[in-house]
Amino acid sequence: MAQAMRRQSSISLFATDGKPHPLQDTLVAITVALGAVAFVTGFFENLHLLSSWTGLVGILTGAYGQFVSETTRERFALIIGLGASAVGFYLGMFYGGLFGGWLG
Repeated sequence: MAQAMRRQSSISLFATDGKPHPLQDTLVAITVALGAVAFVTGFFENLHLLSSWTGLVGILTGAYGQFVSETTRERFALIIGLGASAVGFYLGMFYGGLFGGWLG
């Protein structure tokens, strides 16, 4: 029985539909980078300003990236970055918050 087969296009890290997604790829890279910084610095009490701000920006870019993402791979990487950003943000808020005693 003859069946139509689609050729597997080149396997890309981000675009599974074969089209370029420069905005989405940029948002994925920024969210993952900010999430990594926020996650790592969140475990150091004296870096709470860095972890809380990078976590907050990572959450916002990840949320917008989820809104405009088009492929499952983009969404998967964004969720990883969002989770790391959230953990870093919450740890930064626990240790001193966004302003760390500057206001008050």
